[in-house]
Amino acid sequence: MDEQRRACGHVPDDRTILVERFRDELGDWRVVIHSPFGAQVHAPWALALGARLAERYGMDAQVMHADDGIVLRLPDADLMGLDLLDQDPVHLDTSRDGAYDNEQAPVGAADAVFDKGEISQIVTDQVGGSALFASRFRECAARALLLPRRSPGKRTPLWQQRQRAAQLLQVASEFGSFPIVLEAVRECLQDVFDVPGLTELMGDIESRRVRLVEVTTPEPSPFARSLLFGYVAQFLYEGDSPLAERRAAALSLDSRLLSELLGQAELRELLDADVLTELERELQWLTEERRIKDVEGVADLLRVLGPLTEAELVERGSDPAWPQELAASRRAIRVRIAGADHWAAVEDAGRLRDALGTALPVGVPEAFTEPVKDPFGDLLARFARTHGPFTSAQAAARFGLGAAVTDGGLQRLAASGRVVQGEFHPAGIGQEWCDAGVLRRLRRRSLAALRHELEPVPPAALASFLPQWQHLGSSSLRGIDGLARAIEQLQGASVPASALEKLVLPSRVSHYNSTLLDELTTSGEVLWAGAGALPGKDGWVSLYLADAAPLLLPPPHPLELTALHESVLTALSGGYGLFFRQIADQVRATTHPDATDPQLADAVWDLAWSGRLTNDTLAPLRAMLGSGRTAGSTAHRARRTVPRGRYGSLSAAARPASRTGPPTVSGRWSLLPASEQDPTHRAHALARTLLDRHGVVTRGAVAAEGVEGGFSAVYRVLSAFEDSGQARRGYVVEGLGAAQFAMDGAVDRLRAASTARDRAEGQSAPRAVVLAAADPANAYGAALPWPEPPEGAGHKPGRKAGSLVVLVDGELTLYMERGGKTLLAWATDPDAPALHAAAGTLAAAAREGALGTVTVERANGAPALTAPLARALESAGFHATPRGLRLRP
Repeated sequence: MDEQRRACGHVPDDRTILVERFRDELGDWRVVIHSPFGAQVHAPWALALGARLAERYGMDAQVMHADDGIVLRLPDADLMGLDLLDQDPVHLDTSRDGAYDNEQAPVGAADAVFDKGEISQIVTDQVGGSALFASRFRECAARALLLPRRSPGKRTPLWQQRQRAAQLLQVASEFGSFPIVLEAVRECLQDVFDVPGLTELMGDIESRRVRLVEVTTPEPSPFARSLLFGYVAQFLYEGDSPLAERRAAALSLDSRLLSELLGQAELRELLDADVLTELERELQWLTEERRIKDVEGVADLLRVLGPLTEAELVERGSDPAWPQELAASRRAIRVRIAGADHWAAVEDAGRLRDALGTALPVGVPEAFTEPVKDPFGDLLARFARTHGPFTSAQAAARFGLGAAVTDGGLQRLAASGRVVQGEFHPAGIGQEWCDAGVLRRLRRRSLAALRHELEPVPPAALASFLPQWQHLGSSSLRGIDGLARAIEQLQGASVPASALEKLVLPSRVSHYNSTLLDELTTSGEVLWAGAGALPGKDGWVSLYLADAAPLLLPPPHPLELTALHESVLTALSGGYGLFFRQIADQVRATTHPDATDPQLADAVWDLAWSGRLTNDTLAPLRAMLGSGRTAGSTAHRARRTVPRGRYGSLSAAARPASRTGPPTVSGRWSLLPASEQDPTHRAHALARTLLDRHGVVTRGAVAAEGVEGGFSAVYRVLSAFEDSGQARRGYVVEGLGAAQFAMDGAVDRLRAASTARDRAEGQSAPRAVVLAAADPANAYGAALPWPEPPEGAGHKPGRKAGSLVVLVDGELTLYMERGGKTLLAWATDPDAPALHAAAGTLAAAAREGALGTVTVERANGAPALTAPLARALESAGFHATPRGLRLRP
């Protein structure tokens, strides 16, 4: 594996297909497609590749497939006079090809990609010309006793079997429905080839779930050498097959019979159930646009749909008197079909009489009772034209006939191509029938619906997707490994220290405990860095995996360094961690003999908040948040009069009471690692992290994180990711511009979230989530703009420390300032389910201790006790106090 990676820079896997090109000992090109998908996928792929190269360049590529890939041998392009240097390099990573650009192979990775909608037909068209088909045909003919032996007890030589099979095939190829030919094709396509697997692979390449990487090497890689050994063995025998046995390219196959042999289960998976329902309503005139408005509408309806009951006419908008008017003017007749009274157009009188034996009323003009060529076929064809997929039993029940009679009529229509049989309905079972035109419309609309899924999703879908992408509330992240994964996704993002272990991490990691984070920091796997101080002893803090920190750490925040700051930095410049007392001793012994512990503690925290120092535990940060005093204050802690140890009392008067200093500076302090100097490596790591965190990277998301250099700093790297197939650029979320870069998996999940949100609207309980306003999982104020504040609110929302947002199905519903004094609500109806869901989720977070005591004094600018949303808060558990609505943990 290491040798392969050194040779090509890549190792093929289920998400990476490697296209390797090199010259052989004769100077011809060898192209090796390294793929792990097995011979059943590679065999039809190789067949299609050979056909494409023969069509484009008129060359025999001598393609060989194996379990581990495909090998092609091609003559030198210069010798053949081919101009192949203008091929489109889209989707390819050619970063390693620089040394060989002047020796361009005639075939590259772009030639290996087929449209997923066409690959199946290409393989079907080409299978008749393969040696595999010839051998399968010979076996099928032998089993059918079409190649009898002269002496049953004696073995027939293989060359004679081939010769006789070739002669039989030469005759049989003129008959498209010859059963042995069809069976041989079926065996190739179903028993040997995995055509659905190949189609899925082409779709994955197209959607970039699987990437193609192209490299040109001076000699075969280790994996290629193994495949080339099999290539030699293949052509020792494959090339010896008789020419006559390979003469099947002109086969004229009966496509309908072949479809029956291969099955049409794919259509059942392709057709969209919602599209089918809507089309059936249109065909049956049940849509609002097609409702009957007058007597003429009833006449048209009976001619188009055929006989209908009175209830069916009323369902389509008819007045009960309108068919009576048509009957009075002899334009409609009342007949009995399948035991029920129906109204029918007078033009159908002869067909109903001759096909169903229906008794006609007196007075029908003779012109409408003359026999027609195929009355039952006409009725069946109309039934098919006005319905979606149906069974023989359903058609028989409509006409009051036996299933066998109906099935015979459908078979005759199928023979003329007017209806087709297969498995169509997404929820159906067994064989069904469908009008050919209806099926074409159904397929077109289903494909259009699939393409519609590629359209941009609404902004609220992004807000709903982002918490899911970052594992909020999923319970999928557990224990120390789950915490490490959450930090990997969060690394570099600044969050308020006060929210880190109350909201940010607990919402991602099931049963989060602070000891898990301390275990990672003390072991050196994770480190934390300050990103700016905030009032109230709070501050912005970021977490990093240790190996990624040099690549992701931003430059230190501006800080006017004093001599005391410089002395602390000098004490820690040895590259190892020191306890606070060790720092203090060195500073006092060198430059500041009179420095007090509070002064030193404040200096340490100045350096920590500015992004210069870190600690091997978050204990001092927790102490700082919990103390509410200055960093060096010890007033909250009782002085220990006698130090621990056997001889502690002897030195109690000569040294401070604490060996490590105040709790706000406990643990080992050290300098943060130096940043990586190469800007390319830093930009690459930053872009990779942004993609991992957001799934869909937009200009607003980058700006909200305060990335140095802004969006332009990562744009070029993201564009390179797109070129190499590691990201997709497109208009994914509407309203956010075209410069959006997304991971493939993120796009699929984003669209799934959008679809689920649309389907659940108004049908299921709203889903609410509480987030810190500055949490990277909150899209508002970052990728998405804040909505306009409610009228009379008096202030605007922001990504502030201590503030909270409550999202309901991606919609911003509540925004609460620090401490809960003011609340903004975007739900105008006080009884709206979304508002009650938001209030309930907010109350649950408060009871769990994540928010402390919450007292809402004003809501949308009005006193909370009289605000319209007071009812929702009280029903969630808030209770009235003189100051407002309060809820304690």
